[in-house]
Amino acid sequence: MRKKQPNSELIDDENPEWTRATSRRARAASEVLPELLGAEAASQLLKPRGRPKAATTKIHLNLRLDADIVQAFKAQGVGWQTRMNDALHEWLETH
Repeated sequence: MRKKQPNSELIDDENPEWTRATSRRARAASEVLPELLGAEAASQLLKPRGRPKAATTKIHLNLRLDADIVQAFKAQGVGWQTRMNDALHEWLETH
């Protein structure tokens, strides 16, 4: 089997393709950043990002509902899915 020739226009001499040897030498950002930027800057960059984990998690579910029900909740604006969830909680409490 012939090896595919790399496109010479796409070769980046400043950022060569990684090899297995390169991967073995790699170190985690938590090790490298303090050396390069200092501990304080590194800790800022390594902070977890995004929304914190909720105490109770939600379950992804595909659910088919009547169009008029969905339209009524959506017509109330942003947060319609949360309001729909709250309505189901209210129903559970009364039944």
